[in-house]
Amino acid sequence: MPEITEETVKKISRLANLRLDADETARFTEHLEKVLEYMRKLNQLDTTGIPQTAHALPKQNVWREDQVLPGLDRSEALAGAPDVRDDCFRVPRIIE
Repeated sequence: MPEITEETVKKISRLANLRLDADETARFTEHLEKVLEYMRKLNQLDTTGIPQTAHALPKQNVWREDQVLPGLDRSEALAGAPDVRDDCFRVPRIIE
């Protein structure tokens, strides 16, 4: 007996605020039942002795250590600016 019925799909669609017509309801009922069928097959596999994993491949930290480096001084930072006033970047007004 199927676990997913059209009533279940209708309830899920209401909760998700989706409007499904009769054809879509029937199609999703069939698709969701196939998903559960596949999960039942997977549950039959013997996984004893197999460690749990979060990723298929081993992950490691790929970040470098933080290093404190000298930054630009004010004159270098402002050198490429199109408009400067009082040692600050000058930008067009965007709020009236």
